[in-house]
Amino acid sequence: MKATGIVRRIDDLGRVVVPKEIRRTLRIREGDPLEIFTDREGEIILKKYSPIGELGQFAGQYAESLTQNSGCLVCITDRDHVVAAAGSGKKDFEGKPISKQLEAAIEERESFQAYREEKEFIKITLDDKEEFPAQAISTIISEGDAIGAVILYQKEKDEKERCGDTYLKLATVAAGFLGKQMEQ
Repeated sequence: MKATGIVRRIDDLGRVVVPKEIRRTLRIREGDPLEIFTDREGEIILKKYSPIGELGQFAGQYAESLTQNSGCLVCITDRDHVVAAAGSGKKDFEGKPISKQLEAAIEERESFQAYREEKEFIKITLDDKEEFPAQAISTIISEGDAIGAVILYQKEKDEKERCGDTYLKLATVAAGFLGKQMEQ
């Protein structure tokens, strides 16, 4: 655990303000849920709650199944990180923070397919090398909230002629399914 040197007082309602610098660094926005943990030494630990993170193992299995059937690199994200990745190149994405562009697409509840030469093509993670020629992205919506995205990165250069809307439909179905799983 890292000390910040910041001290805050609890108000009469038991509230503590998390400093703006820490919220910005940890990408905590107004309305974001936080999990509260305590330990034996009396420490209180706040952790940003990720509903998709609860499905981490399931999301990984689902991504693996999509990869086997589509041949794509599949990434499933929450609003901050890649929760699960499957396929060739998954190590470059797993657990990495998502890009501001993807964060905005999730916020806007977008679903689209783009090719590298188009302006709609976005980076998935902050250090995404954009090695893939095409992508299909669909936002995961659960109980009316945008909570993440399903991304299919197409590997082959000739995919543009072959795939049509198939990959976007696959991403949309996967996002819809994961959203429904979260509601149960």
